[in-house]
Amino acid sequence: MMPKLMEEINQANLKAEVPAIAIGETIRVHVMIREGEKERVQIFPGTVIAIDGGGSTETFTVRRVSHGVGVERVFPLHSPHVVKVEVEKRGHVRRAKLYFLRNLTGKKARLSEKARK
Repeated sequence: MMPKLMEEINQANLKAEVPAIAIGETIRVHVMIREGEKERVQIFPGTVIAIDGGGSTETFTVRRVSHGVGVERVFPLHSPHVVKVEVEKRGHVRRAKLYFLRNLTGKKARLSEKARK
């Protein structure tokens, strides 16, 4: 059980509108990057391979292959630096964590698309 003060701090740091993301989705994360005095938005596309935590500490891990090298980034869901999350396609998966994708390359690393209703 969390102390009341901790619960109040966690509730204060939650975003009002949280993007609905799921494991296996191919997404584009818009991240605010600060370089000196300037700010810009950088897009990080990839597949969601894990969602961890809960409340204000919830994070999601996005993986992509860039120039033949696998790159993974962990984003806090309620971070003010995560501007927007766009879902490109929804993958059909039967696992909560897709860490096995790290060992696969090419067509084997593709996820089948979830059937639309």
